[in-house]
Amino acid sequence: MKRLPQIALLPDGKRLHLQDGPIDLVIEASGSEGEVRAAYEAAARRFNGLLDELCGELSELRKAADPACSALRGVVARRMYAAVAPFAAGHFITPMAAVAGSVAEEILGAMLAEARLDRAYVNNGGDIALHLTGAEHFAVGLMDRPDHRGVMQTMRIDAGDSARGIATSGRHGRSFSLGIADAVTVLAKTAAQADAAATVIANAVDLPGHPGIVRLPANQLQPDSDLGARLVTRSVGALGEGEIDDALNAGVNRAQQLLAEGLIEGAALRLLGETALVGSTGIRASALPGFHESPLEKPAHV
Repeated sequence: MKRLPQIALLPDGKRLHLQDGPIDLVIEASGSEGEVRAAYEAAARRFNGLLDELCGELSELRKAADPACSALRGVVARRMYAAVAPFAAGHFITPMAAVAGSVAEEILGAMLAEARLDRAYVNNGGDIALHLTGAEHFAVGLMDRPDHRGVMQTMRIDAGDSARGIATSGRHGRSFSLGIADAVTVLAKTAAQADAAATVIANAVDLPGHPGIVRLPANQLQPDSDLGARLVTRSVGALGEGEIDDALNAGVNRAQQLLAEGLIEGAALRLLGETALVGSTGIRASALPGFHESPLEKPAHV
């Protein structure tokens, strides 16, 4: 029996929910009633079969990306490769590092090809592709860690800003991490770029060799992991203030490099109650009640 994706409006009647295997999308569009309907119909059409397309090239998608070329053929698979290729020369990274953002981007593109929308987003488990026009904006909620509820801070993206993609990575997320960050949220020009960069920056927040950090081979935890036998972080013990600063600063340095290279628009790095912000003047951060500033919470600029 052929597997059928789950496609339905959420109870609020405004948002569309698409789910197929590990892909779980929440979509909202703003515009005239007819245009929104056309956008949602286009999203559903493109969603059908998308997971099968990716599964057809899964073995190649799980291989380390070659910075010079790729054998991938699918539209989404090629987008995944393009997002990770800038990092492939200096890091082990597979196209799977950009899968969530690339899928979100593909669905949003299908919607915009069929409808004129004022504002829209496709949220794939926290990796978000955005469309903004005119005076529209989008508020990004920064979490202490992906598996906890509660927003500690927000960043606002306006239509005039260049960021159209948001992604979060870290050791508490859906995927394994080589680093120790609780959460790294990245803004980039596209969702696929944000997804890949969040992985790279989260991996850089680290204290190599620290005895209080427990690591295990990825394939021991998940036999088919694209990370193979590479050690992934499972727990982080007590760290001193200086150690937290050192780990965050390593991530900040990497984020600043990516910012200078035009690969990201901004980033927020979170580790054990401390936050570091890296970003251009187009990224605005505003504290919410209960958020306590520390020296690392001052925005960092290149």
